[in-house]
Amino acid sequence: MFEAAGFPAADDEALTPEQLAERARKQDKEVEVAAVRLLSRREHSTEELKRKLAAKGYPEASIATVLDKLGKKKWVSDERFTANYVHHHARRGQGPVRIRAQLRQQGVTDSEIQQKIAGSEQDWNGLAAETRRRKFGVELPKTAAERAKQARFLQYRGFNSDQIRAALKFDPHLDDQLDIEPEKDVDSGAGFDPDHS
Repeated sequence: MFEAAGFPAADDEALTPEQLAERARKQDKEVEVAAVRLLSRREHSTEELKRKLAAKGYPEASIATVLDKLGKKKWVSDERFTANYVHHHARRGQGPVRIRAQLRQQGVTDSEIQQKIAGSEQDWNGLAAETRRRKFGVELPKTAAERAKQARFLQYRGFNSDQIRAALKFDPHLDDQLDIEPEKDVDSGAGFDPDHS
C-alpha cells in the first residue's frame, strides 16, 4: 500500500533512519486523510474508526498515532459520539437496552453509555408509548395475545419491562397479564436489526 510513497514496503533494513521517519510521516498522513474522510460523513467512536482503518490495511502504529492526534483536536470524541448516538436512535424509537447494546459494539465504555442514557432528557416511558402508537395505533390492546405481541415488539426495540408496562398501561402488580421477559443486559446486540421498524 505504501510503495507509492517511494519506499519499498518490506525492505526496512535498506532505509536510513531519515527515510524510515519520512515513510512513517507519510503513512500517518495517509491514515489521517482516510480517518478525516470517514469522520466527514458522520461521527464515529474511536474503536469503530480504529476497526475501519485497520480493515483498510493501515499499520496499527499509524492508526494509534492518528487517533491520538484527532482526539486531542476533538475531531473524534467518544463522548460526543455517544450523546449523538443516543439522541439519534431514541428519535428512531429505540429504547435504552438496545441503544446500550449497540454502543457496546462500537467500543464505548459502560460508564460513558450509562452517563449519556441517564443524562439524556429522553422520557423513555413516553417514547415506548409513542413507538407502540406508531406501530399499532392509538387503541390499547384488548386481548392477552395483542398485549403479548406489542410487548414483544417493544422489547425488540430495546425497552425494559417497566417502560413496556407504562406504554401498555399495565398494573405492575398484575404480572400474570403478560409474560414479559426480565430486562436482559444484551452485550452483543444479537437479534437487533437497526433498520427494522
